[in-house]
Amino acid sequence: MRTSIIAIFLMCAVCAPAWARPVSYAGGWTLATYNDGDSDSGIIHYSPKADRSLGIRAEYFREKDWLMTAGQFNALVKRWNEPGWQANAYVKSGAGWAYKCDGPPENRSELALFSGFAADWENRRYYISYENRLLYAGHIHRDIEQKARVGIAPYIGGYGDIHTWLMCEVRYFPGMKHDQFMVTPLVRFFKGAVMAEVGCSIKGDVLFNWVMFF
Repeated sequence: MRTSIIAIFLMCAVCAPAWARPVSYAGGWTLATYNDGDSDSGIIHYSPKADRSLGIRAEYFREKDWLMTAGQFNALVKRWNEPGWQANAYVKSGAGWAYKCDGPPENRSELALFSGFAADWENRRYYISYENRLLYAGHIHRDIEQKARVGIAPYIGGYGDIHTWLMCEVRYFPGMKHDQFMVTPLVRFFKGAVMAEVGCSIKGDVLFNWVMFF
């Protein structure tokens, strides 16, 4: 069984460089979908303040054929705003349920817990980021994943332009039976608050991400 989680886009009025961050402006909502060779996920968050957000996450993992639904809390630990560059550090944690899509009915459901750290740095030309996530779902899944990105903007756009980034993402899944390392070149586009990413890993897995605020 394969389940796809696809989120629909909405708009908001925030500055473009903050598009993918897990905390929005006070009173703002975030709606996102992330899809790659490992999983498909849909997320909706509300930010009561500019340094935190609360929401719901649904994620399907293909290799082991299981689904997680969880509440999630994100906190902005530190933000650096300097002339010409910006950096951020976040903690993201959640709790919910894991459901195995096959196997004995009495052994399909487990408590799911996860927590991780994320950080990014960018100026108008270069971008780097790192994040990890420790995920525990009993006998269904136990793993820590890590992801890092580097990116460069081939041109510097002005306000209202379509901005483009060329990026490379490296992910590491030590608990996977196959494809523990995943290297994915990708292209990011955004205009205002609307963002899309499209890429393909060196093993042929398609990446598609979409994030918006409202």
